[in-house]
Amino acid sequence: MESKPVINEFSGIAAKGLRNRYIGSLSAADAGERVSVCGWVARVREHGEHLVFVDVRDYSGIVQVVAHSSVDLRSEYVVQVAGLVSERPEGTVNPDLATGEIELTDTEITVLSAAEPPPFAIQDRVEVDEAMRLKFRYLDLRRDKMQHHLRMRARINSAIRASMERQGFTEIETPLLWTPTPEGAREFVVPSRLHQGSTYVLPQSPQIAKQLLMVAGFDRYYQIARCLRDEDLRADRQFEFTQLDLEASFVTQRDIMDFISDAVIAASRAAGISATGEVGEISWKDAMDRFGTDKPDMRFGNELIDVSAVFSNTSVRALSAPCLKALVAPNPSSLTRSKLDDLVDRAKGLGAKGLLWLRAVAGSEGLQFESPVSKFFTADESKSLMDVTKVSEGDVVLIVGDAWEKACHVLGQIRLELGRSQGDPDEFRFVWVVDFPLFEGVDEQGRLISAHHPFTMPNEEDFSKLESDPLSVRSQSYDLVLNGWELGSGSIRIHRADIQSKVFASLGITEEEAGNRFGFLLDAFKYGAPPHGGFAFGIDRLAALLVGEDNIREVIAFPKTQSGADVMTGAPKEIDTRIWDLLGLSVKAPKKYLA
Repeated sequence: MESKPVINEFSGIAAKGLRNRYIGSLSAADAGERVSVCGWVARVREHGEHLVFVDVRDYSGIVQVVAHSSVDLRSEYVVQVAGLVSERPEGTVNPDLATGEIELTDTEITVLSAAEPPPFAIQDRVEVDEAMRLKFRYLDLRRDKMQHHLRMRARINSAIRASMERQGFTEIETPLLWTPTPEGAREFVVPSRLHQGSTYVLPQSPQIAKQLLMVAGFDRYYQIARCLRDEDLRADRQFEFTQLDLEASFVTQRDIMDFISDAVIAASRAAGISATGEVGEISWKDAMDRFGTDKPDMRFGNELIDVSAVFSNTSVRALSAPCLKALVAPNPSSLTRSKLDDLVDRAKGLGAKGLLWLRAVAGSEGLQFESPVSKFFTADESKSLMDVTKVSEGDVVLIVGDAWEKACHVLGQIRLELGRSQGDPDEFRFVWVVDFPLFEGVDEQGRLISAHHPFTMPNEEDFSKLESDPLSVRSQSYDLVLNGWELGSGSIRIHRADIQSKVFASLGITEEEAGNRFGFLLDAFKYGAPPHGGFAFGIDRLAALLVGEDNIREVIAFPKTQSGADVMTGAPKEIDTRIWDLLGLSVKAPKKYLA
């Protein structure tokens, strides 16, 4: 997606300081007006002996300045230019430039700051190694694309805040120095100087704090919250991230989903993306059945098809599995034999026992399947498979047989890899995924594993199954997905002591352990906890998708590399031993230096 400079929604007049206009606000309508602009020299072009053309850039745009050759200017010098807005001579208009109809003449140029030659050109069309970009991030941020992305992110934040306030939410800041919490992710630890031997942690989310605010009667809380998790970095994950965090009392799951839908639609519109205000909904079971993932990309079809019934009495050993899922591959002509072999290896790499492929070809008696295994099919099996999959000549059917969840997952990943290019990059499909399982399985000790967190309310229809059939219990939790990316998740919380006790018991958490881990929250609930629920979604991910980027580093001013390093500042660094002494701590040598 091509980036364009964002101009603030005002006239462009800067009444104070060294300038009275932003460059991007100038046009032919200003011809004859004397203005003062400030910015960086983008390019210097000599024209004859006494004339120089200088392109000057600020965040809003670029303008051609006509100057005398006696002016000593180089790329990235910071300048003030006072001059007359003039229409360019006939034949010299630049249609690719927003200010291409004008130039500044009769100019006075003041060098405010000289500059050394930058390590790379400050131009979007010049490809620069990412390590170099991050090392000189302050220069990288001058580029139009980065200016666009970060200013667009600010507009997205503003739209989210406006949505929350319009819906009656109160912005409240929660602590950055917090107590260790049992949410699963690794936390950054902050040693205490005043309480040596004890630590704070940096919050991985404001989860418990915002539930306490519900007990405190604030009813509708929100925060654009900074959160930190000491986990491996990826394209969509940094140590530090920002999320819209909200919690509300006396609400249903639908209420929370409506609050969030309003916010993301408002954010989309702020980014210039057409949004109808409607967000789809699908159950977790249907998402897995149809798309093989709980993060479905719904911009393209090619849904998974259950073909278990077709081969219920098959003699083909590879098809004797609890569940058989099929996919009619997009672009079948691109699936050469070597590519199909690669897909088989890919399926095995994802944990499947294998993958069967069948190509529909014209035969003497009509359409038939061509495959290493098709000769073992009965005529009824071949016909039923064609009927169920609705194949045409040339189509390729891919089949994975395994346990239901494994078969769905493996074929769902292959669907994404083969079909993602089919999706319209300018289409934005939000969808709610609901009715997740309350428990995701059983650990080695036979204890149930919470799929979300232990304060997630079970679906009311499933209360009776908590003891008799806990793995079938659905939760009142919900995820928001955009184009195959999970933006965030939330749930209705347990506020009743009897239900909480049953869930703790199911998870193998004793009353004593619950008190040690969650005591201050459970104590607060004794004093009148309202029914409440909440949600949080990643603003980094949302902003990246809305500006057409796959990597959240492109919408973060100063991100870390994938190894967690800040190559600009050199962090993380060793600190003076006196600081460790002050904290009452000592540091072991890194393992690689130990004998």
